[in-house]
Amino acid sequence: QVQLVESGGGLVQPGGSLTLSCLVSGPILNINTMSWYRQTPGKQRESVASISRTGYTRYADSVKGRFTISRDDVKNTVALQMDSLKPEDTAVYYCNVVNYITPYWGQGIQVTVSS
Repeated sequence: QVQLVESGGGLVQPGGSLTLSCLVSGPILNINTMSWYRQTPGKQRESVASISRTGYTRYADSVKGRFTISRDDVKNTVALQMDSLKPEDTAVYYCNVVNYITPYWGQGIQVTVSS
């Protein structure tokens, strides 16, 4: 069974930083895009950042310039460095990977930005 486990979430003050990590394990081959999504109550889950296996990155306009996504294909991990955090960044963050046609999701991890 493929499993995605997120770590690194928690409570941080506005302007602070957090780094989220996602470890992918199990019988998965040919991982294409690795992404981070987030969701708040009453809102649709949105894509925050993604990175292709060639290193091409995309970011939501709301986080561009503040967040950085990276991947390690030896360790099968994807990370999200979050700087200059704002209260509106508060959400449950989900790791996502795809192997061409099949998406896999993590359980989600809480990030709370509050003073």
